[in-house]
Amino acid sequence: MSFNSQPILNNDLVILRPLVKDDFEDLYASASDPLIWVQHQNHDRYTKENFTTFFNDALISKSALTILDANTNLIIGSSRFKIIDDSESVVEIGWSFLDRAYWGGVYNRSFKKLMINYALDHYSYVIFYVNPKNYRSQKAMEKLGATKMRYPEKPWVLKEDIGVTYAIDTPLKD
Repeated sequence: MSFNSQPILNNDLVILRPLVKDDFEDLYASASDPLIWVQHQNHDRYTKENFTTFFNDALISKSALTILDANTNLIIGSSRFKIIDDSESVVEIGWSFLDRAYWGGVYNRSFKKLMINYALDHYSYVIFYVNPKNYRSQKAMEKLGATKMRYPEKPWVLKEDIGVTYAIDTPLKD
């Protein structure tokens, strides 16, 4: 079974579809909010120049997804997959952000649940790399039920001064 890194996934709250070049302006409208990036290692990603680099890298990756509000079809964020280690069956979900209007509710869990459950159909572990100072994202990982990985012998587990590695190996339930 091959892994399609740009599937179309949906539920009652969100639609995830492949990122396309025409998404730039609508996605940047959300990403231009400096508060989204305050705890992020690239805290100036809200500038058009830095967001353009981020967006172009996402397009080149051929694994980025655009997140839409299922009720309005408005673009509200993006995320992507990255295969980390085929031999250990590890895939990453990362580079995720949501418009601040969608924070603090069910949207983060909703789109990540779709991605996690899809990825676990193909891989044993879904991992997330989080900046050690990004406490908001760390809290979000814990709400999802992700576990902090502390196995320095695993090449895909970050050293704690570089970042925090979270992993999930069980599909999320409602």
